[in-house]
Amino acid sequence: MNALGLGESLLGFRPSIPLILSLKRQFDLIAIAGSLFIISIAFDQTFTGHYWALLIVAHFVAGRVFDELGLFRSWPEASFGRYRQGLIFGWCIVIAILLFLGYVTKFSSEYSRRVLLTWFFVVPIMLLLLSNAFSQTRIVRALSRQDARKALIIGVNDLGLNLARAIRKDPKLSMEIHGFFDARRSDRLSLGPLDTLVGGLHGLPDFVRQQNITTVFIALPMTANPRMVQIVQELQDTTASIYFVPDLLVYDSIQPKIDSVGSIPVIAVCETPFQGADGLIKRASDLLLTGIALLLLWPLMILLATGVKLSSPGPVFFRQRRYGVNGKEIRIFKFRSMTVLEDGANVPQATRDDPRTTKFGAFLRRTSLDEIPQLFNVLLGEMSIVGPRPHAVAHNETYRSLIQGYMIRHKVRPGITGWAQVHGLRGETRTLDDMKSRVDYDLDYLRRWSLWLDLRIMARTVRIIFKDKMAY
Repeated sequence: MNALGLGESLLGFRPSIPLILSLKRQFDLIAIAGSLFIISIAFDQTFTGHYWALLIVAHFVAGRVFDELGLFRSWPEASFGRYRQGLIFGWCIVIAILLFLGYVTKFSSEYSRRVLLTWFFVVPIMLLLLSNAFSQTRIVRALSRQDARKALIIGVNDLGLNLARAIRKDPKLSMEIHGFFDARRSDRLSLGPLDTLVGGLHGLPDFVRQQNITTVFIALPMTANPRMVQIVQELQDTTASIYFVPDLLVYDSIQPKIDSVGSIPVIAVCETPFQGADGLIKRASDLLLTGIALLLLWPLMILLATGVKLSSPGPVFFRQRRYGVNGKEIRIFKFRSMTVLEDGANVPQATRDDPRTTKFGAFLRRTSLDEIPQLFNVLLGEMSIVGPRPHAVAHNETYRSLIQGYMIRHKVRPGITGWAQVHGLRGETRTLDDMKSRVDYDLDYLRRWSLWLDLRIMARTVRIIFKDKMAY
């Protein structure tokens, strides 16, 4: 997400250097599929329908995973080490997904293990070698020069200056800013050291034609006054692409994007990040990781359940009402860690040395093991592994009227762990500012979501879980 709060796709600049990255993407995916065919032939394996199915699934899974990690967009600007790290990490995710699908569909026995192991090992090495060779070809260098774009920005204001910074910050856009146009004098403008006022609006069309400007951004209020209409009409006498930049800075926007209803363009100011394919990816990753976690943790869960039952009277599981996606009420599962089962209109927050906490419950809460049963909530589709942590209904009703945008966090499934939690915002929220900080991180997660961010949060959760001083 850039400084404007707009995704690159909003302005049509994703992928960057479009033709090159499109070629590179298809080149890699064909190489992944082709290598499977070659390796199977080398091991005297008949390339049956099962292998064709694996080839097709691997093509789409690898493409989506690599896209989510930004692997194609980071090439060729990224250093070799960074690209190699991302490629190996992404391929490991692809392998995990393919193995899980093979286990679920019972098709894994149809493949030669020698073929699969060789393929898993060969692909990243092959892609690294091919990537280096591909980047050195004359056609790639020629296309890089050809796709470079010259841009102008109309309007020296916060919107235009932020747009300029976003473009300069992202070299993958392959765009060079040739200056600003504004009707006001330079002494009335707040230009930065890298910003140049080329002239007033009257000389704009001639400059665009003479300098072969390919893209013009209009960062002025979208009004129907005659001067704005005239600017657009004059620019239409050039070959430059023309973009209006909507001023979403005045809103606390979540996942802003442009769409259309019929032929009418609309701008989303607040939307969930999990629409369409992204929603499927989020749900598939939840099911994959939850299935793996339950397979690994079921012996531990039995031990913890026994510990809860033997340490104090009462049920093993604690269930409490929380708000789920779109504010729908759900009941989350936890290992009981207290002597009470509060779920009414007034639910006191857990505090350090809380007298309601049992001795075994204190251990569960300190290590966050009491949260493990929420994996069942994930399986039921009520929660996600990563997302804003759900609060008791009583707490939601209190804070929704005190913190602006509080309920926006319920546009997605609540999570077992979240962006706020890995930044130390766990435990009791003693003040309103504490809760506001937590909500700010939750909303930042909605703005920035990607599969890569989810994986980062999970990795940080595992790393800090045993040394988190906020857990009690």
